[in-house]
Amino acid sequence: MDSYFNFVIADILTMSPSEMWLVLPIGFAVIILLLGASAFMSGSELGFFSLSPQQLLKCRSSTSKVERGIASLLDNPNRLLATILIMNNLVNVSIATISNYLMLGVIDESQGQGLEVFLLTITVTALIVFFGEVMPKVIAGQNAFAVAKFASSPMSLLSTFLFPFSWILMQMGILVEKLIKRKGYNVSVDELQDALEMTTSSDETTYEEKEILKGIVNFGTISAKQIMRSRIDINAFGVEMNFHELLEEINESGYSRVPIYRDNLDKIEGILYIKDILPHLDESKDFAWQKLIKKNIYFIPENKKIDDLMRDFQRKRVHMAIVADEYGGTSGLITLEDIIEEIIGDINDEFDSKDLEFDRVDNFNYTFEGKTSIHDFCKVLNIDPSYFSEIKGESESLGGLLLELFGRLPRVGEKKRFRNFIFAVMTMDKKRIKTVKITLKEAKAATTEA
Repeated sequence: MDSYFNFVIADILTMSPSEMWLVLPIGFAVIILLLGASAFMSGSELGFFSLSPQQLLKCRSSTSKVERGIASLLDNPNRLLATILIMNNLVNVSIATISNYLMLGVIDESQGQGLEVFLLTITVTALIVFFGEVMPKVIAGQNAFAVAKFASSPMSLLSTFLFPFSWILMQMGILVEKLIKRKGYNVSVDELQDALEMTTSSDETTYEEKEILKGIVNFGTISAKQIMRSRIDINAFGVEMNFHELLEEINESGYSRVPIYRDNLDKIEGILYIKDILPHLDESKDFAWQKLIKKNIYFIPENKKIDDLMRDFQRKRVHMAIVADEYGGTSGLITLEDIIEEIIGDINDEFDSKDLEFDRVDNFNYTFEGKTSIHDFCKVLNIDPSYFSEIKGESESLGGLLLELFGRLPRVGEKKRFRNFIFAVMTMDKKRIKTVKITLKEAKAATTEA
């Protein structure tokens, strides 16, 4: 092969000027054809790999031979990509080689060729980039399906013809992948948060969209304990109730499924689905409704991450789990809706109560219920959930956080400061803190200056 190219170069160099000017138009015509081939390959690549799932589904179910050819090529995308890369590189190298041979025949070697070679390199690169890459990909990006249909038949022939070479290229790729053993990047949540802040700084991104993106980033770090309904707020019924008492409780609750317990919440008997009661509404109070209880209770530990829990819900086809503490007692309850709300925000229906969880007095003063979770409190004030990690201990509610800060059960009106927050106990009963006032330190500084 080398001797052949040496012969060609020698033949070009020994041509007379008149013979060389006859060869130049042919050479330029070949270069133009090769640029067209390069454009075809680049456009085909974007055309094939920009098809939407709907377009690909249409191709697979189509009676058109061309459209079924598109689906057949994309059934083995690695082979298609290898074919395109081989042809594209072969064409581009040919353009550079022919251009160089033509220059050797025109320029006098005795006058030096350094500047000419540099200019030729710049020119050929610009031609390949613009006509062979940019322009066809712009066209293909706007007409992906039409380009794919146009390229389907030629690409099928090339894929068959170049299969030995593309197979070698694919095997080399597989070998390199095994040697590298790529396991992905270790990106921390903080790094993802920083990237999110940069990408959502545009005015085109709405507040709701930003909150959804933040929910997705933090999804894998949230535990069931952080978002569960605590034990004291669980709406559950005793198994000893008669049927009419049960119906009254169900009517007031508005839930579609409720836990049923015996003696206390630590002894959950099962889950009662309200739809199972509907056919028996006319029964007497002695109706044995307990036979409708589903025994397939799903218990989870407090530290279970909600991304894992979501997959469990999907696999087990359940919508509710009982959160158990380290002693096996009932710590709380979590539903599929609770998990989804961590991404898209609160979901309210006609049965959801409008109980006040927090009240914004001004930019620096808020009142929260003591049962509000620290996780929800941080979401409202847009601060990192780990802000209180060093002091909250095992607590997951604001009331529990204040107990950790005071080290005892505080009195109404007592205050405690932590970093940029001043916590004041507003109301409480004998056992727990009911409402808390939160003041940001910046407010006090502003008032003093005024």
